[in-house]
Amino acid sequence: MTMFAALALLLVAVVGGCVCVFWAARGGPRWARGVAMVTLMAGEVLRVGSKQKRRKNDDSTVIMGG
Repeated sequence: MTMFAALALLLVAVVGGCVCVFWAARGGPRWARGVAMVTLMAGEVLRVGSKQKRRKNDDSTVIMGG
């Protein structure tokens, strides 16, 4: 049950962040712009981390030719 609650909370946070990004783009209140900025920064951090992880995995792959 705890894992389900954590995943549900994460889903609510993600959806809420997306709503704030949408709302802030249309001139929402200051707090929505703050939440939107945090959401966009978190997405950028995840994107860069994923890119670095992929690059690291690509560098460690050795192809044997013959």
